[in-house]
Amino acid sequence: AGLSGKRAGCVRAKWRLSECVVGFEGSTRLRMKRASQRAESEASARSASGVMFVPPAAGRAPLFSAALGSAPRRIERTQQRCGCAAGKVRMKKRGAGASSPARGFGRPAETQFKYTGLVRPGVQTPRRTVPDSIALPSYAKDGRPKVGLLAPKFPWDVRAKSEAEVAAMRVAGRVAREVLDAGGRAIRPGATTDEIDAVVHEETIKRGGYPSPLNYHGFPKSCCTSVNEVVCHGIPDSTVLEEGDIVNLDVTVFIGGVHGDLSEMFFVGGAEAADESARKLVRVTYECLERAIAQVQEGRAYSELGGVIEQHAAKHGFSTVRNFCGHGIGADFHTTPNVLHYANQEPNGTMARGHTFTIEPMICEGTAQNVTWPDKWTATTCDGKRSAQFEHTLLITDSGAEALTARIPGESQTFWWEHS
Repeated sequence: AGLSGKRAGCVRAKWRLSECVVGFEGSTRLRMKRASQRAESEASARSASGVMFVPPAAGRAPLFSAALGSAPRRIERTQQRCGCAAGKVRMKKRGAGASSPARGFGRPAETQFKYTGLVRPGVQTPRRTVPDSIALPSYAKDGRPKVGLLAPKFPWDVRAKSEAEVAAMRVAGRVAREVLDAGGRAIRPGATTDEIDAVVHEETIKRGGYPSPLNYHGFPKSCCTSVNEVVCHGIPDSTVLEEGDIVNLDVTVFIGGVHGDLSEMFFVGGAEAADESARKLVRVTYECLERAIAQVQEGRAYSELGGVIEQHAAKHGFSTVRNFCGHGIGADFHTTPNVLHYANQEPNGTMARGHTFTIEPMICEGTAQNVTWPDKWTATTCDGKRSAQFEHTLLITDSGAEALTARIPGESQTFWWEHS
């Protein structure tokens, strides 16, 4: 009252502007709060269920395998040590020299990601489709695995499978093995990793299964192809395989309501095309897996397996990756127990009859520290040296471990040292 019309109008305008700002800020804070609550809720659900997948986030590596809760921080520290901290992203395709588009005052946003070896990302083809007749896992459509009410709530809470579930796991393991063998036969000089993915996808569909990696937390392909210094989660693309390369092919199939998971190393052009160091790395990695499997016995702690792996790797001058590990498997792609591949005393449960899980050591020529590419999936060694991996899905029986993804005589590949 008492203000002139002009001044009063200015005050009213300022009041309305202030109201708009407060309303905008309030709604923004509310949205941010709700997003934070959802993230915390999802994290709590994953922790309570034992699902140890760490979803993609800025500067963090998405983990297919189960991992420690401290893994994201470890990955960030590793990236900083490697000079590959989050934010340094190369905005160009494989073989292309173009910089990113100009922004702001016409100055291009020159940001670079420091790749550690010779492998570079290629061009990806569109995501492959799955027929309507194929039974889908819970995450197939939206990329989010659904956690059941009976999911484990603690790392040491490991559920034994029923006889019906074990029977289904045997089928899934056998199908996964057949698919991996078919994909392995496609590995040759001149082939692209996308061609291998196409074989894996088609062979999986042909058998009535679903390729488990496809859209798992948004993963774009049906298998993982990790070449040379790629530790794990390599995305199939236009990368051309060359004679002398070593490749890990990781296949998982969902069929009959459960998953079967395995991975194996392949020499591009045959073992004779690889150098002696690569042959030694692959052989020692295979031996690490076999030695760990030999230790599986009812009543033993899962934590005992890692020391066996690390000791054998170190004996030959190699290192073992710490921020990816084996995992329980069944109706869920990843669950308890965590199977660490290095000496530890983590309370990850006690082995019991009916447990199904994977052991999948990743062994490196040099450092075991790794960095994640801008695609938020591909993990490579920090020093660019090579890495190798083998994996089986295992069932604990009265007599020890049974590999549900065991080789098929006359069809699966064998290695030279097994015939000497």
